[in-house]
Amino acid sequence: MDTVKKTLAEDWVAVVGGLALIAAVLIGFRPASPAFGWKDATGLSGLLTDPVLWMQLGVFLVVFVAMAILFAVLLGKPVVGAVRSIIIVFGLTVVALLLAGNKTMKSFNLEAVIFSLLIGLAIGNCFKVPAWLKNGLFTELWVKTGVVMLGTSIIFSDVLKAGGLGLLQALAVVVSVWYFAFWLCRKLKIDEEMGIMISSAVSICGVSAAIATAGAIRGDHKKLSYVISLVLITAIPMMIGMPYLAHWMGLSQEVTGAWLGGSIDTTGAVVASGTLVGEDALKISTIVKFSQNVLLGLAAFAISVYWSYKGRADKLDEGKPTLKVIWERFPKFVIGFVGASLLFSFLLSPTVVSAVKEPVKQLQGWWFALAFTGIGLETRFRDLFTEGNRKPMLAFLGAQLFNILVTLVLAWLLFS
Repeated sequence: MDTVKKTLAEDWVAVVGGLALIAAVLIGFRPASPAFGWKDATGLSGLLTDPVLWMQLGVFLVVFVAMAILFAVLLGKPVVGAVRSIIIVFGLTVVALLLAGNKTMKSFNLEAVIFSLLIGLAIGNCFKVPAWLKNGLFTELWVKTGVVMLGTSIIFSDVLKAGGLGLLQALAVVVSVWYFAFWLCRKLKIDEEMGIMISSAVSICGVSAAIATAGAIRGDHKKLSYVISLVLITAIPMMIGMPYLAHWMGLSQEVTGAWLGGSIDTTGAVVASGTLVGEDALKISTIVKFSQNVLLGLAAFAISVYWSYKGRADKLDEGKPTLKVIWERFPKFVIGFVGASLLFSFLLSPTVVSAVKEPVKQLQGWWFALAFTGIGLETRFRDLFTEGNRKPMLAFLGAQLFNILVTLVLAWLLFS
């Protein structure tokens, strides 16, 4: 019972944290985002000696330290440990942002979150991470907070600009790919908990869907970290290779954009990949991906209901699960995601949305970068390739290949 209370508390803390930051931006807190662009050693030296950069970083550090204190208090965790951990993770994430800001790295469209994960993995696998640091990492909470803020970018009017075609493709991809992935996991005799996480991550929106699913079924943290690592690692070759493959096949920008948006699992990678193709491809890919993101709340609810019935299947004397049980299973931070989307879609004026969209996006990006640094610190890289994880990896890759092929056919039929 303690675990249930802890999980529910964390979800609500994510809602409180995400909405508090959105409210702060709306009332005028819009810190200038640090610029990490540099080309060579001279440019890097000039960047590191720029007092403006360090002042801007100082503001963001204060924000995240304050949020760490708030999270620790609400979760009943040690405040000192949370503060020390967030400072260290913040420093490592700054290094990741610096690497991603290099001109050469930018030419490959490699996101900062990729470097965050790799730095965390390198340190976590080459050195012994202190217990106090691990105990102060709230990685899932950081991702959930970012997901709540991600809702501000799901503007329904923008989604509808793609017409019924974009929404139709998103729905068809999510349903077909989810069931294929789940079927494949069963064929490979992968446990149902892992199978549902893999299916949601491949079919809906990658990391956010995996987190939401884990919340709905109270999934194992190690399994979740494994799935997230797979999502980020496979996103790199897809992000770089698919635009060139589309060019080789002679696909139009519209078809290419729909293909990228429906098959690449992370929103950032979709945007980066669409940019390689052109403006039209970028527009369609982003809207198709957003259309899939909109389905996150519905998917989380459906999984909550399914898992509630599944969990009672062996307890016939207790009968069918009640609405209370389904509510307990539902990942509460999805409520924050949907609420933020509704707020920015219908209650705020376009002028206000335009003014605050970028500052909110910057804060959201920081949360994801911090979380992936933490996930790397917690993940043993060799565990990704152990015998017990080979089948989940095969299932993920097989489902991803199916996703690519099905999405290509749908994109061609709907957008050619």
